[in-house]
Amino acid sequence: MKLVFVALFALSSVNRVDSSAYDKIVTHSRIRARIQGPNVCALQQVMGTKKKYFSTCRNWYKGSICGKKAVVLYECCPGYMKLEGMKGCPAVAPIDHVYGTLGLVKASTTQEYSDLSKLREEIEGKGSFTMFTPSNEAWDLLEPEVRSALVSNVNVELYNALHYHMVNRRMLTKDLKNDKYITSMYNNMGLYINHYSNGIVTVNCARIIHGNQVATNGVVHVIDRVITAVGNTIKDILEVNEDLSSFSAVALASGVMDKMGQPGHFTLFAPTNEAMENLGASFLERIMGDKEVIGALVNYHLLNSVQCSEAIMAGSVYETVEGSTIEIGCDGDSLTVNGIKMVLKKDIVTSNGVIHLIDKVLIPDSAKEVMELVGESQSTFSDMVSELGLSAAMKPETEYTLLAPLNPAFSDEVMSIDQSMLKVILENHILKLKHTLSELYNGQLLETISGKLLRVFIYRTAVCIENACMVRGSKEGSNGALHLMSSLIKPAQTTIYQLLMSDGRFNIFLSLMESAGLTELLKQEGSYTVFAPTDEAFDGLTEQDITMLTSDVNILRTILLYHFSNGVFINGGLEGGVTNLLKTIQGHNLQVLSVNSSINVNSVDVPDIDLMATNGVIHVVKSILYPGGELPHVLPEITTMTRVIKGEPTVTKVTRVIDGEPTITKVTRVIEGEPIITKVTRVIEGEPIITKVTRVVEGEPTFTKVTRVIETEPSLTKVVIEGEPTFTTVTRVIEGEPSITKVTRVIESKFHY
Repeated sequence: MKLVFVALFALSSVNRVDSSAYDKIVTHSRIRARIQGPNVCALQQVMGTKKKYFSTCRNWYKGSICGKKAVVLYECCPGYMKLEGMKGCPAVAPIDHVYGTLGLVKASTTQEYSDLSKLREEIEGKGSFTMFTPSNEAWDLLEPEVRSALVSNVNVELYNALHYHMVNRRMLTKDLKNDKYITSMYNNMGLYINHYSNGIVTVNCARIIHGNQVATNGVVHVIDRVITAVGNTIKDILEVNEDLSSFSAVALASGVMDKMGQPGHFTLFAPTNEAMENLGASFLERIMGDKEVIGALVNYHLLNSVQCSEAIMAGSVYETVEGSTIEIGCDGDSLTVNGIKMVLKKDIVTSNGVIHLIDKVLIPDSAKEVMELVGESQSTFSDMVSELGLSAAMKPETEYTLLAPLNPAFSDEVMSIDQSMLKVILENHILKLKHTLSELYNGQLLETISGKLLRVFIYRTAVCIENACMVRGSKEGSNGALHLMSSLIKPAQTTIYQLLMSDGRFNIFLSLMESAGLTELLKQEGSYTVFAPTDEAFDGLTEQDITMLTSDVNILRTILLYHFSNGVFINGGLEGGVTNLLKTIQGHNLQVLSVNSSINVNSVDVPDIDLMATNGVIHVVKSILYPGGELPHVLPEITTMTRVIKGEPTVTKVTRVIDGEPTITKVTRVIEGEPIITKVTRVIEGEPIITKVTRVVEGEPTFTKVTRVIETEPSLTKVVIEGEPTFTTVTRVIEGEPSITKVTRVIESKFHY
């Protein structure tokens, strides 16, 4: 006999290698209890009940199950037992045939009924069986008249009932796969297995509370209720249950009824007739005329999975056949849907799923009109739209989109506005046509019911319309869509130029824009972000700085264009807490940081943000922004045009000045037979180097290359020191050598002659 014990224990151990969710939960419970000794499992028992569960991480740390406090118990893990005087459960539990194992798991009522029904001989004998035995408490939960009928006819009814709890082969929990159909020993009637990720295993929605009790001729699983044979589909139940006749009529009209008669794994939350009546006659009349809407309504009550009540230990979200989601949870012994206790009767098991009866109708967004989508967080908007008559003007057969601001957007100041103006504001939040979130794109124009056009701006982490950005919670209804907005929408009325002019704080900036020839940029159509410096921003500039800005248009344009970026970037569209790089029209990047409701650019505070214009947005800065961080003192590129008179060469461009030495890149033409100089590359210490002379006309000699002029020093007519431009005249070289008439500018150098 000892060898048999060892062999079967080895079988059980090997089977654990191919573990299931149930096995993993048992292992987790063993780890939680390891301090108690070997082979001890931690269980949690719901206070005030006899319900016990192997510990999961979620429930262990919460210390509750279905919202009720759970106390921790320590028991021997399946297959082990205590020994007196020793810690934990160090001994392997003895095994017996199925009948004897019923006694080991304290299923004495099933043992007794096995004796009465003459089943004992069968489950003590040869064969391999799986018995799902109800616990003693499960038998006590059976309705008295049903239990009496079984006991009064032990040879048929009781025997058949016990056979329905049996399978003619050994099946451990790892073999009980989710949505598995297995044949019972009663007339080959089916048993419906569900194996959930939280470790719960059910048979016809009865939970296995002690599994894998190995016997010499099979295995015993203890379940928490008596199960009955199943033959009807969900459709069959709807058709015969009088209290579900209203919902059945809607399901039939929607075309969904046939689906619920087909093979599958469904969960139906079926509203009672009273629940349907509470919807009101007008609502039912409206939806019954729209097959698509009633189809959405029925499918919202249907899941493509079997969710038995005993598998629900906390709130979880499930997708409905309609496409949106519902939350199924529990509150003590009550099942909840979307957080509401509404389940009147649980676990009506069918051949293709399970039905839960509910006392409220679940209405999906897709079955609601657009105004019915508005929630509590937008109730002020909804109330104002109704009070001002805008909702009454919205026709059910016409599509709309609501841009509903959250309640805090309606400040006391807003609510004190004249009602006619308030109506105009609200009209800016109601669009013609249905615009879902997935259909919006950057630059899109949306028309309001008053005919205004609103711009859409798409950012990495935000979708905004004009100055207001959306918050999570968009919905789609039968005749429109709803988007939640962080603030009131303020459509732009004027251009950037008009806005700056009327503000009065940007006179110097506007003057410089005009000097640089950039005023048209402020007026023309487009999408720009402008960091506009106020007049105060120029207070810190020295007279030399002002001269530098105004004396050279290239320098001025470079600095001004560094304040412009292509595209509209409002505060709500910037990703918070990180640096946002905005490429300017000048070419360099601005570093913009958004924190809460304020931003700074290149570490400069922006006191006023999101001044919306028809061609962009203005952010106000109190300091000038420079590409290099400060006003530059080296001119990037200077172009000087002179004239050719009597054979004197023209210098058309000086590209760069290095240490006061100008580089002459091109000499264009010499007239009246004077030699043509095509390129003069560099002047060192005031002495020009002529690299090439190409041609001499009217008998003059031709020089192919002159590397340097030695004998004639150039004369400097003017030198201006310390950054002022120096104009240098080089006199003519004697004996037929070419003359250089002008070198345009020398910066930051001193010449001594």
